[in-house]
Amino acid sequence: MKQGQPAAAMSPPSPTTHRTRALLIVNPKSRQGAEAGLTDGLRRLEQAGMDVEYLVSQSPEASCEAVRARKADLDLVIVGGGDGTLSSMIEVLLACDLPLAILPLGTANDLARSLCIPEDLTQAFDVIVSNHRLPIDLGEVNDHYFFNVANIGLGVHVTEELTDDVKKRWGVFSYLRALIGAVMRHDQFRLHLTLDGKKYRLRSMHLAVGNGRYYGGGNVINEHACIDDGKLSLYSLRPLSVWEFITLAPLLRSGQQSRDRRVFCAQATEIGISTGNRQLAIHADGEPVSHTPARFRVRPLALTVVAPAIDAHDQIEEHADAGQPIALARPHQGVNK
Repeated sequence: MKQGQPAAAMSPPSPTTHRTRALLIVNPKSRQGAEAGLTDGLRRLEQAGMDVEYLVSQSPEASCEAVRARKADLDLVIVGGGDGTLSSMIEVLLACDLPLAILPLGTANDLARSLCIPEDLTQAFDVIVSNHRLPIDLGEVNDHYFFNVANIGLGVHVTEELTDDVKKRWGVFSYLRALIGAVMRHDQFRLHLTLDGKKYRLRSMHLAVGNGRYYGGGNVINEHACIDDGKLSLYSLRPLSVWEFITLAPLLRSGQQSRDRRVFCAQATEIGISTGNRQLAIHADGEPVSHTPARFRVRPLALTVVAPAIDAHDQIEEHADAGQPIALARPHQGVNK
């Protein structure tokens, strides 16, 4: 699909044929999960033609097993939680060939932001009721799937600083607090990259590989990126002082870091990464998943999600009919900037 053009909508199941059978899984450990008021939303789903089973899950393993056990009786899986919770469900959704709907109950909610799903719970239920669907890309690193971004170096240190207590206490500002602590470590490493066959050697303090558009509480991985463009977006920061990093922060926030010579930026479908004799941790969607050396690749349009319909003026349609075109958060759009 070309940048800026809406994707063709996938029609939801017809309410005249059967009621949509859905499983709603909520992570009570997510920042808002334990306090989420879901009763009204569940009632609205039932009225809209969905039979919903509500499950409070205590672990990713329990959530995945619940889906596997019910896959023959499900048309939709609704997950209430943060980006880590959503990412942990990718493999089972692919294996069971089930679409995903999202209630953004986490701290950053970057996948929801990439899909233009509002953080307001009532509006998020509106999206699910509308039941518009489209396929999105997945990132893969060393056989682990992710939605948003995988990090090496500084981004990993941020995750380590970002404890559950810090998330609960600071909310989205917890990322800023964790970032300051991570920059103070002054860690750096040698980097060997292979981007669709082309080789590069760099010195880096931070490497990010993005599949979606947003990460880290609303940062943009690349000003041209969206979650269905069939590409991975990469950037690497050369070693910087705390003050240099601060001066670069506005560009990093808006995805315009390619304009600064201190940042190496690229897009590719396959990426190879080596860090020499050092074996560095890789975190994806806020969770530890692997280590270097690493092979990244994009899985184009691999998973179906429920997302808002977008009109010709890039505005979310409040009462869109089934079958309308759908688009995602993109460059120069008027939503979720």
